[in-house]
Amino acid sequence: MMCDTRLAQLYAATSARTIKEWQTQATAGERLREEYYPAETLALATGIKPALSLTQCALLRALYTVVKDDPLADVLPEAGFHFTLLPLTLARFEQHQPLPGRVQELHDLWHDYRGTEITISQLRLVALPGQLLLAGIANRAAVSLRQRFCQQVLESSWRQELLARHQNSPLPPLFWHSTLLRYRAQRLPETVRSFFLLRQTQRYGEVTGSAQLVKTNYNWTHCFPIDT
Repeated sequence: MMCDTRLAQLYAATSARTIKEWQTQATAGERLREEYYPAETLALATGIKPALSLTQCALLRALYTVVKDDPLADVLPEAGFHFTLLPLTLARFEQHQPLPGRVQELHDLWHDYRGTEITISQLRLVALPGQLLLAGIANRAAVSLRQRFCQQVLESSWRQELLARHQNSPLPPLFWHSTLLRYRAQRLPETVRSFFLLRQTQRYGEVTGSAQLVKTNYNWTHCFPIDT
């Protein structure tokens, strides 16, 4: 389990690596041939949909302004503002497609966690080569929850779906974040790089929300709770 200081260092190191790459690669590079995720098909996930603070709303709207005429920029809509606790499956469900009967097993595993209040504080921008994140430090209870629930899913009949979703990434995930921008090229353009560099040391408060088990598209604009 990663401590708060190490996670903050990881965020800083991630952005530093990205900045170093930007310094050697001045352009956005090649356009991506495929979208990051299917736009309409849905996945199973757990997370929170907190209210935007005035500061966070201003940040997101400033980002909209920077990329408003850029067709390669996929900015998170305000209505989809979310922080994922644990993505569970790849996007493979249609909106009205019945879930498999064994989803009851996930319901049962999730029962003790549903509605848990999660707070993610010290929010800051983190830059990946082609993405911009809003990331922070989760409260201790949330960290323990994700660790326990992840292990329980790995020991369930949903193990392979979870492994397929995360592939080469750690389980549980290291970051606590919301992806504000996905850019459909190898790297972010100069406009977004400047946006990040101007704000990289700023903090954007915290978010709090109740943990949910949902069926959702990639940016949570089509999100359906399934833990009720």
